Amino acid sequence: MELVDLGRFSRILLLNSGKSGLDGTIALRFPVRLWFAPSSEVPIYRQLVTQVVLAILSGDLRPGDKLPSTRELARRFAIHPNTVSAGYRQLERDGWTENRSGSGVYVRSNAEAPTTPQQILDQHIAGFFRAVRELNLPAAEIRARVAEWIAAPPPDHLLLIESDAELRRIFLTEIGQITKFPARGVSLEECTEELAGAIPLCRPSKTKLVREVLPAGVELITLQIRSAKGWLEAGLASGLPAWGGSVEGRLIGVASHWPEFLVNAQTMLVAAGLDPDSLILRDAQKRGWQRGLEQTAGIICDAYTAGVPAFPAGPRKMVFQLLADAARVELLRCVQPPSAL
Repeated sequence: MELVDLGRFSRILLLNSGKSGLDGTIALRFPVRLWFAPSSEVPIYRQLVTQVVLAILSGDLRPGDKLPSTRELARRFAIHPNTVSAGYRQLERDGWTENRSGSGVYVRSNAEAPTTPQQILDQHIAGFFRAVRELNLPAAEIRARVAEWIAAPPPDHLLLIESDAELRRIFLTEIGQITKFPARGVSLEECTEELAGAIPLCRPSKTKLVREVLPAGVELITLQIRSAKGWLEAGLASGLPAWGGSVEGRLIGVASHWPEFLVNAQTMLVAAGLDPDSLILRDAQKRGWQRGLEQTAGIICDAYTAGVPAFPAGPRKMVFQLLADAARVELLRCVQPPSAL
């Protein structure tokens, strides 16, 4: 063991976890660094508990590893043995260690995997420090980089990166229906100037292009798209109840501001067995696009077109949401405030 004295602020003990050899040395397996700050508001015993738990979660301490004796830790750190004993008792109560009579304190072999958000967070923190240690970076550099991340302001808006203006409006409409968190859209060419405070989003087919222009380290959320085939098959199988039953022999309207929506809808409907002559397709960007739609049993449309004031009032509307349920869950997760976790 090696004791590193950092003055009155903290002391660090480097422990070599392993079994003693015949010559009395300790076979190194996982180095565990313990440090204590006597001036901290956190009690010493709690500092001990936290560091041991993090070492277990990160794999630095494995089931069956023996912890230093109470007397050894107390002597090395010049702290009261009762303080060490209190930490070890807490570890045992929490199920992390076991006290083997006459032998010492060991990491339990049946320690449960983390289940609470706090335990899972500890596991990620432990993994981070383990990875950083393997990089052999100076401690000052690590502290500076972590401080930068902590000091960075939290994101204040979603940034949809999509060069197709009409598709961008549809996505933003759906995002606005999912969350009230501010969202705006930009083209691929404009995105690097709008990243401050943003959570970047894009559709799957553009992920590679967007990543190529984003700075390294910027997280990009890829929005999963709903299966048009699955949505349509489910609707036809149920007789499209929103339209009052079967669509056989009835006119069906398709309206959208996005031309590709019209092409895809026509392709899918015809492939599903509907008569091409029963489809009335309307590009909502054009003047008089509502013409003929009032004669249909219903209109398949996107979320943006469904909300425009000029949408025909008579026929039933069936809105196809582009964003899959998984995308909705992901959006809510990334905008959820930490206090709500």
